[in-house]
Amino acid sequence: MKNHALHRIAAVLLLALAGSGPAMAQTVKPVKIGFIGTLSTPAGYIGEDEHDAFMLAVKEGGGKLGGVPVDVVVEDDGLKPANAKQIADKMVQDGIRLFTGITFSNVMAAVGPTVLNAGGFYVSLNSGPSNYAGKACNKNFFSVAFENDSYSDTAGDVANELGIKKMVVMAPNYQAGRDAVNGFKSAYKGQLVDEIYTKLDQSDFSVELARVRSLAPEAIFQFHPGGAGSNLAKQFANSGLSDKIKMITPIYSMDDRMLAASGAAAKGYYLSSPWSADLPNAQNQHFMQAFEAAYHRTPTVYAAQAYDTANLIASALKAVDGDVTGKADAFRAALQKADFATVRGHFKFAANHYPIQDWYLLHIEDNGSGKLVYKNVKVIAHDHVDPYVSQCKM
Repeated sequence: MKNHALHRIAAVLLLALAGSGPAMAQTVKPVKIGFIGTLSTPAGYIGEDEHDAFMLAVKEGGGKLGGVPVDVVVEDDGLKPANAKQIADKMVQDGIRLFTGITFSNVMAAVGPTVLNAGGFYVSLNSGPSNYAGKACNKNFFSVAFENDSYSDTAGDVANELGIKKMVVMAPNYQAGRDAVNGFKSAYKGQLVDEIYTKLDQSDFSVELARVRSLAPEAIFQFHPGGAGSNLAKQFANSGLSDKIKMITPIYSMDDRMLAASGAAAKGYYLSSPWSADLPNAQNQHFMQAFEAAYHRTPTVYAAQAYDTANLIASALKAVDGDVTGKADAFRAALQKADFATVRGHFKFAANHYPIQDWYLLHIEDNGSGKLVYKNVKVIAHDHVDPYVSQCKM
């Protein structure tokens, strides 16, 4: 009798556990991450590289980041701020509180208030507007890539290193373009003879190049990501100006995909960059091999930043067991700690949640086999910090 009773009790317990299994499994819900990116338009390849690198980290984790299941909800902003805001509004209504993906600062300006006012976190893989670095800094905004001035004040350091005495600057007339000009001006020690502003989606630069010809500078600093930058490079070379005038840009104005599209026109470019494909640290070597194996192409700097962003998020999700909202303070502290393996070798956040990192001088040269490559010349700025951090009062 006693044995029969014990068997009945055991059976009841097993049934109870079996019945609760699915319910228990359902309580472990994936953390939704809103990925709003520019996946179309001529700049769509940038969003593609960012998305693919971010998802590479997710795939390497078996659908998880930091051991936490994630559901990456992807939407294309079409490089239109209004579209991006509508997408963000809907995602917030659906309960998403962790976001990334935006490439362009004018889009970030439309999405940021929606996410941050809802108490959500935005971890930027590229966009680094100056306002969030300074007086409008927010405890839940983190930039893993840069502050917009940083790729241009370091380009100013490049111009100084090359001994350039007379410059023209060119940039699109939007947030990141204006930040780029301001950053360059803050560091450059020579004479700036003109500031030329273009349209964000401009493809014909004949008028601007005619202006450059009349000014006869020693070099141009320009910031034109994506297709616009490739068009400018080709027109600059075809005009004959490249034989007389040096071109200095951030790597974002001549990334790997742009280099392939621009061909010989990009030869001789001098670049400032927070990353180089030949950095010898183990994480970068792994990333280069894994990305090329997965996607059969060379990753751009955008991909490198996105991979770092995913791994930073992974470190913070692990610290709070995926509870982004219930343990918001701990999640924020884990992001701030930046305890992750980075392709850049070393990385930490300043008090405004923008990077402290090295920037490199790269030069585009022929490798001797007819292929143009980036030569890593030297560190141009060690442990660089953006100029707005002192204005940030969190």
